[in-house]
Amino acid sequence: MEKLTLLELSKATLKRLVNLEERDLATLEWLQVDSISLTAEEQQQVQFVQSRLHRYRAHLMNEATLWARVIYPLLGLAEQGNIQAWAGVPLQAQYVHFEIEGIADGVLGKAAMDGIESPYLVVVETKRGVENQNPLFQLYGQILAAAHINWENNGKSPQEMFGCYTIADSWTFVRAEIDGFDSDKPTLQIEASREYSEPSEAPTILKILKGIVARHLHQTRSGE
Repeated sequence: MEKLTLLELSKATLKRLVNLEERDLATLEWLQVDSISLTAEEQQQVQFVQSRLHRYRAHLMNEATLWARVIYPLLGLAEQGNIQAWAGVPLQAQYVHFEIEGIADGVLGKAAMDGIESPYLVVVETKRGVENQNPLFQLYGQILAAAHINWENNGKSPQEMFGCYTIADSWTFVRAEIDGFDSDKPTLQIEASREYSEPSEAPTILKILKGIVARHLHQTRSGE
């Protein structure tokens, strides 16, 4: 049984253990947010976040400050019902031939009394400095771990998952489908968005987050 940690993942390792299918950037229906509206309160809070970004240089902030001022406020605004935003969420899963574990910087998911029960969107805040690694493969690992947790909870296959990685004040989203949880080599299908800049596109980022949450709630209620 091979043991993997999220921070050490590479594309070569992932392709050896899973069938990885990445789609080219395209017009994706889950990114079409024109029909999603923001309440007056949400608009005010988004404007407040943006105003702070214009006063400070996000690229000079440390990770903890970036998380508090830039990333988590928008995650929190996307909460609905029992879908909540949490930070520092441990993820652990055991597939047929490998185990994967680590800490997600952030999660939007179904909350229980003691934390997140079913993660639906996972977030990687890209670390800076000489230890910096490609955040995409760490995100793929988080998605694999979170999808397995959800599969254990509801038995659905494939599992739809979402994720995003942030670099300073920019966001890139991915949608994934994971299948073959009890097979020798599970399948991970990925489609990715373009990069969104929070100083100029914070309302769009929040609409994408709200759309993802609404999608999850609809599927849960309809039993899809």
